[in-house]
Amino acid sequence: MTRYVFSRIGQALLVLWAAFTLSFVLLQAMPGDAVLIKFLNPEYGLSPEQIAEIRAAYAVDSSIFVQYLQTLVNFLKGDFGYSVQAGVPVSAQLAANLPATLKLASLAFLAAVALAVLIAFLSSLSPFAWLRNAIQSIPSLLISIPVFWLGIMLIQLFSFRLKLVSVINPGPWESLVLPVATLAVPIAAPLAQILIRNIDEIRTRPFVSVAIAKGATQARVLWRHVARNAMLPALTIAGVLFGELLAGAVVTETVFGLNGIGGLTERAVGNQDLAVLQAIVVISAAAFVIINLAVDLAYPLLDPRLRAGNGAKS
Repeated sequence: MTRYVFSRIGQALLVLWAAFTLSFVLLQAMPGDAVLIKFLNPEYGLSPEQIAEIRAAYAVDSSIFVQYLQTLVNFLKGDFGYSVQAGVPVSAQLAANLPATLKLASLAFLAAVALAVLIAFLSSLSPFAWLRNAIQSIPSLLISIPVFWLGIMLIQLFSFRLKLVSVINPGPWESLVLPVATLAVPIAAPLAQILIRNIDEIRTRPFVSVAIAKGATQARVLWRHVARNAMLPALTIAGVLFGELLAGAVVTETVFGLNGIGGLTERAVGNQDLAVLQAIVVISAAAFVIINLAVDLAYPLLDPRLRAGNGAKS
């Protein structure tokens, strides 16, 4: 078990380093210069010498290798640098915007899990074949809907037509209803597909037949005997899907005009603010890696067979 834990942690650190390196290389290859974009503005009235001093302060004239090492060391210290456009530490911008995105992503993930479980259970408990087939087709429909289109349609339906959710000066929780639904629907679809497939496979196992023969109802068998075994394979994909929520949040926050990482990313791309973009990429990768690492470490605790196998190897 110890070897398994350290192996997963090592893989997680390797993925983080690869994400940092790849994002650094790609961002450095972007055309343009954020310092020149801002400070060559005639309104600042800066001389070439002053601009050169500013460039030296931001270390943008150093070689790529020196910039890479300096940025890597600073990131390891928790220093994400300064935003050229805002003139403030990137960490301050992240502290102001990240909580809203994490709140949105967490609520959307919980809603997606609840929706996926509901679809899977309704499909399994359906007494009619036609109804079961109809319910099983729902995930395929939901997974094909683009996030931005779904957000716009939800606004049109629930805000403008039905007037159930206000988009003008909404309350703190009311403003999250439609964005959470927009993020949850496409994430719930693949999770529901996996749950339905796992439930169908596990219901053919001998222990399920024994439970039914003893007089257990379909609902009891599904909840007590099938659900736990069906949830285990879905746990891995759930971790991957939560990482996708952060990417979907960028689009969703833009559609709904929310202040979060999405809006910060949009502004940083427009201004070519590389320090901000680098920090967002690394933090997103870190969230993805941490969640999947937690899933990997929790899996042996939930499945005794894996725990026994890992224990034998350690």
